Amino acid sequence: MGSFFNVCIHRLPSGESVVFPPSHCPSCKTHLRFYDNIPLLSYLLLLGRCRYCKSRISPVYPVVELLSGLISVLLLWRFGLTLQTLFLFSFLSALLVVSFIDIRHMIIPNVITLPGIAVGLLYSGFSTDWYVLRDLSKTGWSVVIGTPIMDSLVGVALGAGMLLLIGGIYELVRKKEGLGMGDVKLLAMIGAFLGWKGVLFVAFTSSVLGTVVGVLVMLYRGKDLGYALPFGPFLSLAAALYCFIGSFNSL
Repeated sequence: MGSFFNVCIHRLPSGESVVFPPSHCPSCKTHLRFYDNIPLLSYLLLLGRCRYCKSRISPVYPVVELLSGLISVLLLWRFGLTLQTLFLFSFLSALLVVSFIDIRHMIIPNVITLPGIAVGLLYSGFSTDWYVLRDLSKTGWSVVIGTPIMDSLVGVALGAGMLLLIGGIYELVRKKEGLGMGDVKLLAMIGAFLGWKGVLFVAFTSSVLGTVVGVLVMLYRGKDLGYALPFGPFLSLAAALYCFIGSFNSL
C-alpha cells in the first residue's frame, strides 16, 4: 500500500488521477515495472535512483512505505484482525497521506477529508446498537447520548467548531490567517473516527507538539520563524497516538 500512498501524495495536489497513467518516474516519465515498485526493497536495490534515467528518488518514498508497514503491524498487534483494524487502517493511512501533502504543499485535499468524515460516521453506525433506539419516543434523547454514532457526530461538530473559533480569534488579533479550512475539515474527520474525547486530546496534544517544534525551529534559525508550519502533521500524529492509547469509547 505504501507505493499507492506515494502516488496519492505526488498526484492529488495537482488534481491528477491516482489510477491513470500507471506509476512512472517523475523525471523521465518511464513506466515502472512491478519490480521497480516493491516497497523499500526496490529503493534499496536501486540505491535510491531511477533504473532508467538514474535520477535520484526522493527519500519520501521509502519513508512513506516504511510508515505504512509500521501502521499495519501496530494495528494488527493492538487490535487483531478485526473490522476495527480495517477502518483504523484506512483512517491512519489517510492521515499519513495528508501529512506529507501538507508538508510539501501546505494544503489538505477535500478528496481525503470529506469522504473520511463519511467513513468515520459509517463505522460509528456499525458500532451503534440501533435496536435500543426503538424506545426513543418513551425514554427521550437520553437513550441516544453515549452511543458511538452520537459520539462521532459531536466529534465532527466539536472538531470543526474548535478550529473555526481558534482560527477566527487568531485572525482577529494578528490580522492574518492562522489556520486554513483544510485543518478544520481534518479535525472534523478525526472527530468522526475518534469522537469528542479524541478531538479534545488531539487538539491539545497537537498544539503542544506544534508549539515545541515551532520554538525549536526558531532557536535553530536564530530568528522569527518567518513562515507558517503546516498543522496537519501535528493533528495527524496526535490522532495516531490516541488510536493506540485512547479508550475508543466512540468505536
